[in-house]
This record gives sequence, C-alpha cells and structure tokens, in this order.
Amino acid sequence: MSTLRRARYQFKAHPLTLDAVIAAAVLLCMISSAFAAPDGDHGVDWGARPPGVVSLLLMVLAAAALVLRRRSALAVLAATGTFALIECVTGDPRAPVAMTTVIALYTVASTTDRATTWRVGLLTMTVLTAAAMLAGPLPWYAQENVALVAWTGIGATAGDAVRSHRAFVQAIRERAERAERTREEEARRRVAEERLRIARELHDVVAHHIALVNVQAGVVAHVMDRRPDQAKEALAHVREASRSALDELRATVGLLRQSDDPAAPTEPASGLGRLDELAGTFRNAGLPVQVARADQGTDLPAAVDLAAYRIVQEALTNAQKHAGTGAKAEVSVVRVGPNIEVSVLDDGAGATGATRTGGGHGLLGMRERVTALGGTLTTGPRYGGGFRVHAILPVQTRAGAERKPV
Repeated sequence: MSTLRRARYQFKAHPLTLDAVIAAAVLLCMISSAFAAPDGDHGVDWGARPPGVVSLLLMVLAAAALVLRRRSALAVLAATGTFALIECVTGDPRAPVAMTTVIALYTVASTTDRATTWRVGLLTMTVLTAAAMLAGPLPWYAQENVALVAWTGIGATAGDAVRSHRAFVQAIRERAERAERTREEEARRRVAEERLRIARELHDVVAHHIALVNVQAGVVAHVMDRRPDQAKEALAHVREASRSALDELRATVGLLRQSDDPAAPTEPASGLGRLDELAGTFRNAGLPVQVARADQGTDLPAAVDLAAYRIVQEALTNAQKHAGTGAKAEVSVVRVGPNIEVSVLDDGAGATGATRTGGGHGLLGMRERVTALGGTLTTGPRYGGGFRVHAILPVQTRAGAERKPV
C-alpha cells in the first residue's frame, strides 16, 4: 500500500511522466487490438491481418501526441483527430487510432466549459464518422463506423462529468474555507468587543474609587494634626472605597476565568438599585448629591441597568474631579415612554466644558455604552456654569446587548 501511495504522489508531482505512461499503455492497447482478429475460427486469431506500416506509424504518432494533452488539449485533439481521420480513410484493415482521439476529447471536456465540449465533440464525431462512412474501405453501415459515434460521445460525456465533479468539490472547499475565515473573523470581533467591554468596566471602577480615595486622602493630610477625629473618619472612607474597588475589580476580572475555574465570590450586581449607595459615597467625599427618581419601579434589563449605573458613576466622578469646591450635583432617573432617561447635572465652575470633554476615556466610554444599547448620549456645559450629562436608554434592548451587558 505504501508503494502505491508513493507512486501516486510521484505522478502528481510529475504529470508529464504520468501522461507518458498513459500514452505507452494506449499504444500497447492499439497495437494489440490491431494484430488481433476477434472472429477467428478458434476465438481470437493473432496476426491474421497485421496492420500496414502507415497504420503503425499513425498509432505511434497519435500515442506520442497524448504526452502533451495536459499542456495543449485542443492542439492534441486536432492532431489525434487528423491521424484518426487518415486511418479511417486509408486503413485496411482498420487500426484503432481513434482511441487516442477519444482520450484527447476526454481531456478537452474535463478542462474546458460545457459549451466548448459540445461544439468540439460534435465536430469530432461528425468529421470522423462521415469520413469513415463516405470515404473509408468498409461499408457505411459497418459496426466500426457506428462505433465512432459511441466512443466519441463517451469521451466527451466522461470528461464533462469529471469537470463538473471537480467544480463541485472546489465549490465545497471554497465554501468551507470561507466559512472558516468567517468564524475566525467573528471570533476576533467578539474578542475585541470583550476587551473593550472589560476596559470600560475597569476604567469606571478604577476612576470612581480612586477619585474618592484621592479626595479623602487630601482631607486626611489637611486635618491630620488639628482634627484627628475627622482624619479617622476620612481614613474610614478611604478604606471603604478601597474595599469596594477591590471587590468590583475582583468581579470584573472574574469574567476572564475559564469555565472550570473555582467560582469567584458574588455580590449584588451594579445597577440603579444601588444608586443611593453610590450617591452616599460621593456625599462622604464632600460632593452633595441629590437623587430624584420617577421610573415607577421599572424592571430594567441587566444591560440597561448596568449602563445607567455606570453613566451616573462616571458623571459624578467627573463632577468630583472637575466641578471644584462647593459644587453640588443632581441625579434624575425618569421613565419616558419606551425609554429610561438618566441625567446628571452639576453647578461647578472649576473646569470648562472643553476641559471635561477634551481628554480621558470617561465620556467616550459612556457614549460607547449608550450606543451599544441603541440609545443616545448628550454631554456639554450648562448655561450659567456647570456640566450636564443626559442619556436616553431603551428599556427593551437588542438581543445581542441583552445577552452580553456592556
């Protein structure tokens, strides 16, 4: 079996060698058929009517032409057809030179289109059959003449079937490769989306809690010597903010665990249900926050609930960092028809709108969250001072967003 496999690989690597072997085998078959008379007195009679020199020369030339059939199929068909035509008119007894024409016609049909196969096949069949019937030494109704129709038709049909099969297999292979490329592209897209989502989560968590820690650390440094009780209270807030940051980071990084990893400790998911707790952390950091809700207890999808919470968190963090001392913030959550509207306002004058929108990833992350859910986000300075963040989120999200919160 290994010897056959090696021979097959060798012939695939050197197709000219394979064609030479086929040509030699065809020549051997033609010569054997030419010297054999199947209707002898005792069965097959060898050498009863040997072919002439011209017939032998035509068989050799036609077989030699088959060696080049892959390189120039139409030219080889024309050459073998010419040799067969000469044999049909002059050969007596008839030699099977037309066998090479059938093989050449098969090659043309297997390497060209169907229209070309029909035209060339009909032309070859008509010319050979007409020449044999009208100018050949045998009667027009001889079975050798009728056989030319059958053999040329078989060659063209077999070649066309092989070509169709190759095209079918190639189409299946291309579809499989295209499907594989599509799966790889979809996998890369999902990985990129997941990285972006986790980056947004990490930014929101770190920016919020580190801002609170920074404010409280500044308070501690300011009152450490004169008011130690207030310093202790600020340190308690620092410890609480740090703990919350670690918990949320642990939950976010837990998304990267494999399915067989131990389950991470769970805690209530971030959402508008924790809005009062969020506002309390900012009040403890020195930013007065008022919360007004008119969402009538709407049960939000997980993606919308998380996005609304993160928008409020990021907007208040920006207010804490940029609004300046003495600023106040207002948070409102209102159900309006099929949407939930979230607004965060501050009256601070510490930074201009251009400063708040110019750098960082906070506002960009908010916009990406809202856009992913099919909502709209409006940000900008307020008339008379301060900053406004207004998000409109659809209560009914798309299937993909609902399945994977952003």
